[in-house]
Amino acid sequence: MTNKQMMNIFYTLAIAGLAIYFAYVKGWIFSDFESINPKSAYELLQNDTNVTLLDVRTPDEFSKGHISGATLIPVDELSHNISKLSDVKDTKIIVYCHSGTRSVAASRILVENGFVPLNVTGGITAWKAQGLAVTEF
Repeated sequence: MTNKQMMNIFYTLAIAGLAIYFAYVKGWIFSDFESINPKSAYELLQNDTNVTLLDVRTPDEFSKGHISGATLIPVDELSHNISKLSDVKDTKIIVYCHSGTRSVAASRILVENGFVPLNVTGGITAWKAQGLAVTEF
């Protein structure tokens, strides 16, 4: 096998690895939770009283605008603050962030702790793009 062939194999494997990693981070593969679009999340919030809304962005992002009724627990602090959600363990938890990546990580943490998360695809960015209301200060 020539050096060129070996490099082609290496690059192909590297690109495939990056694609798999990206798909994992986005929750497209190896996820044991459901993802929903913003409209579905909105309808669920309007029609189901057994739902909790969790914002996993930073306090600064939250203060600039959030979905009304959301509880803020940044994803970096979620594992250490999971007890704050113990009273809603039997509810569905709609999880969102800015664009949908941190909420995937948060959804994985929630599943590990026995919760039923619903990840909002596209986060608050997609929520706003669909014309849904955001509370701003």
